[in-house]
Amino acid sequence: MALFMRKNKRRDSADGQDQNGERKKEKGSWRKPANTAFKQQRLKAWQPILTPKTVLPTLFIIGIIFAPIGGLLVWGSSLVSEMTFDYTDCWGLENSTSPSTLNFQPMSSYSYNLRSADSNKPVPPPSYAYFYNATAPSAQMHSCFINFTIVSDLEAPVFQYYKLTNFYQNNRRYVQSLDTSQLQGQYVDYQSLSSSNCNPLAVTSDNKAIYPCGLIANSVFNDTISGFRPMSDLSGASDYNFTQNGIAWPGEAKKYSATSGYVGKLDEIVPPPNWALRYPNNYSNEDPPPDLTQDEHFQNWMRTAGLPTFTKLYGRNDTATLPAGQYQVQIYYNYPVQGFKGTKSLVISTVSWIGGKNPFLGWAYVAAAAVFVLLALAGTIRHLVKPRRLGDMSLLSWNR
Repeated sequence: MALFMRKNKRRDSADGQDQNGERKKEKGSWRKPANTAFKQQRLKAWQPILTPKTVLPTLFIIGIIFAPIGGLLVWGSSLVSEMTFDYTDCWGLENSTSPSTLNFQPMSSYSYNLRSADSNKPVPPPSYAYFYNATAPSAQMHSCFINFTIVSDLEAPVFQYYKLTNFYQNNRRYVQSLDTSQLQGQYVDYQSLSSSNCNPLAVTSDNKAIYPCGLIANSVFNDTISGFRPMSDLSGASDYNFTQNGIAWPGEAKKYSATSGYVGKLDEIVPPPNWALRYPNNYSNEDPPPDLTQDEHFQNWMRTAGLPTFTKLYGRNDTATLPAGQYQVQIYYNYPVQGFKGTKSLVISTVSWIGGKNPFLGWAYVAAAAVFVLLALAGTIRHLVKPRRLGDMSLLSWNR
């Protein structure tokens, strides 16, 4: 009997070792973290003792630092002039008889946020007029003319933006509605697109692929904004023009291809439904798909905004000063905003070393500085009026 017991012990001993002769780990030991200072939470730490002599000066110092930073940011924002003209209701105005006899009406929604040097100058209210030209191409039938005033010279660079409200580009379904392979010039057949994120704007009922597919591309902003024409010279010889080059973020063009993946197969693709004004007869050899590496308006639109109210750069002039005076701008009115109860506006802006017009950050620093200083003053008064001895054991709850 003892012999069998010895054999069982040997067998148990053998079972406790693996093929390499190493003893197996005990059950559950593989979950044990390594015996290091980091994993066993034995790192050295410093826990400062917060006393009035350390906390109150710190609050004062932070407030003193934040105040001039905030003032500097507010001053930088005050160097920027920004004008916004809401032309959403231009569609509903009485139609003018001709571009030379426009029936201008006062604009109801606009704003002039001028630089501090011009903030007290009187600004005449802008006006706008609507003109319908039945003989013009489809994309140029509806025009909105805006008359506005520049109260002082605006040094270059001067920027054109369009502004939309109540448009939620950050919707999950909307953001995902594109096909990166298609945008990068690869051939994607209609079977693959029909099951992609582009659905339901991926394939037509006759099994033709939509290029570029998806909700983002279909809803691209398609109003056309002209340069600024001085009211003193409506011939066009003195127009202040903008370029559409350099309006997209650097590197955006790398996301796209100069040619589509459907070269020689234009009969397999159609433009998005809302591109009908741009391509009334679909794609053809005479009117091929756009070069997306050069279409910076498209690139800006595909870079979705995070908030429902946003502006996107439309044009820029980096060389010429915009002289003071009265100007007229023509906008081909094509983009519908009534469906999502939004508005659309033209924004004219300059920049400073801080960027565009945005005093919020500066005032946030000023407000934080005020809070820190007030807390420091309150703490100082409390400490002087009713000081508390550090380490007083009688204040412990169990000693009362």
